[in-house]
Amino acid sequence: MIQRLVIKAGIPAAPSITPHSFRHTFITEALSAGVPLQDVQDAAGHTDPRTTRRYDHGRHNLDRHPTYVLAGHLRRHNPDMGSE
Repeated sequence: MIQRLVIKAGIPAAPSITPHSFRHTFITEALSAGVPLQDVQDAAGHTDPRTTRRYDHGRHNLDRHPTYVLAGHLRRHNPDMGSE
């Protein structure tokens, strides 16, 4: 059914689109949008969070590293921090 629909829609990549493509896109986009890993894991039905993390293509982005996120949070709540 999916193949019929994507062909009818004229999508050039139609032969490579599968039900898993939609699942992959959902998980990847949810993680990119900032939905917590545990919530995406639950929605995907993954028992192991490592399975869900494989879809998180931005997980190695330094802007998301806990140290940078915490520093930004502290800076917002203490504007004088780091002005020395």
